[in-house]
Amino acid sequence: MDSSATTRRLQHLSRHFKASNIATPPVRVTVTGAAGNIGYALVHMIGQGRLLGPNQQIILTLLELPMAKDQLEGTMMELRDCAFPILKEIRGTTQYDQGFMGCDIAILVGAKPRGPGMERKDLLAANARIFKEQGEALEKYASRNVKVLVVGNPANTNALITAQFAPSIPKSNFTALTRLDQNRASSIIAQRVSANVEDVRNIVIWGQATVQQSGISYTVRGLVADDAWLQKAFVEQVAKRGGAIIEKRKASSAASAASAVCDHIHDWLIGTDNGTFVSMGVITDGKLYGIKEQVCFSFPCICKDGNIKVVEGLKWDQFQQSMIDKTLKELLEEKEMAFSVVVTK
Repeated sequence: MDSSATTRRLQHLSRHFKASNIATPPVRVTVTGAAGNIGYALVHMIGQGRLLGPNQQIILTLLELPMAKDQLEGTMMELRDCAFPILKEIRGTTQYDQGFMGCDIAILVGAKPRGPGMERKDLLAANARIFKEQGEALEKYASRNVKVLVVGNPANTNALITAQFAPSIPKSNFTALTRLDQNRASSIIAQRVSANVEDVRNIVIWGQATVQQSGISYTVRGLVADDAWLQKAFVEQVAKRGGAIIEKRKASSAASAASAVCDHIHDWLIGTDNGTFVSMGVITDGKLYGIKEQVCFSFPCICKDGNIKVVEGLKWDQFQQSMIDKTLKELLEEKEMAFSVVVTK
């Protein structure tokens, strides 16, 4: 696969997306765990144009485990029955070589869920092996400029492992999904201050954001005027939202996660709006907000021409810094557990 050609194709897509009548070559997109709850919702959203717009043709590959072959075939049947115009080709496979061959975008949804009685270290170990294998497969088969989004939890650590085992692909091409938390936080804040969700901007999930009202930008902290709510109830609602959905639906959130995936990839490749940043898990380089350890951490980011840039110079109060420190500690513990299973030779 000519990586320079892939780069030009993605940059062309980014620059010219808004001129929707301009044709671009098909983009190869691979989704793992494609027949699972999130994957099932996601592949239909991709067919609707949520990922790269309504005019960008896609060659879509659905990758699943052999034990899910029937579900995979059923999902493909439904996709074809939808007759989505942008899906130039729909492929299904249970093999990594066929799944990742030449792909431009890899969305890694499939992961082992936590079962009854399973300890955290056992879950980390199981998923570390899965994402090690996927990193090796991307290294061997994917475009050198493939854009990788890890969705399967723990997404940040899984993204770090995947990147570790695909050394010829830039680490800046590996990201983890944190947009779902951003979307949840935006919705909760919009409800709290009686605003439209699209007017909640530049959110950091611990309560820093702005709200546009009558053409004026207000801080969420000023509008809410309740630090106790922002630092406790709000944070808990975001963190526990997934569990609350499971309690009500008797199934995990799927459509909201799939929608967040589309938001993430769309902003990454098409670009963020001027003056707007979004939450993305990116691999640190030792220069970001004092985080010197190499982890995949959620930062406010802006995107242009398929490149991600962390927003610099934001100030954190004592509470926000404590949350950053707590998250970093947890990620370093996860990293140590996971990498103890897949130590590089």
